[in-house]
Amino acid sequence: MSVPDTGSSAGSDASSDTGSDATAVTGSSTGVVLVGPPTAGKSSIGALLARRLGVPFADTDALVAKAAAKPVGDVFVDDGERVFRELERGAVARGLESFGQGGGVLALGSGAVLDPDVRRMLTGLVVVYLEAGFATVAKRTGMDRPRVVIPGNPRGMLRAMLEERRPVYAELASITVSTDGMAPEEVAADLAKRLTAA
Repeated sequence: MSVPDTGSSAGSDASSDTGSDATAVTGSSTGVVLVGPPTAGKSSIGALLARRLGVPFADTDALVAKAAAKPVGDVFVDDGERVFRELERGAVARGLESFGQGGGVLALGSGAVLDPDVRRMLTGLVVVYLEAGFATVAKRTGMDRPRVVIPGNPRGMLRAMLEERRPVYAELASITVSTDGMAPEEVAADLAKRLTAA
């Protein structure tokens, strides 16, 4: 689930581009898709970026919740991951279609990129990987505090999930930006400059 990035840790530069430069989006039909782990700031940064670019914004978690008429967490619990992923795939398609020729910004749920159909939908789009390290994600999800041993080892499961998804994010990315220690406004401003550069 996408959670707003509070940018609370110290440190990184928002311009750590490890992918190729994106073409300008202003006045074009280019879509910008934000991917990354939970709490990287896809929803908050996406909304700010869309505002700066003057294009529509959509969030797949919000689209799934609307289609299911309940929160995404409840879809997982009540209906299972398979149903959630089907709804999410449809949400990605609807989100991209809603932008039309003017382009837009779409924030994807953190696991959406595991679906081969979703990855195919991203072909030709500018994909921005909002990177967040394990320590940052653990802190933002509340898993950085000492606690009693919980069966299933949530921290270990979180680390394994991040390790599984990181290569997929990196492979899809046109631009990679670290969000560790960065406020959403800083990341959005940096991305807007780079995306509209001639």
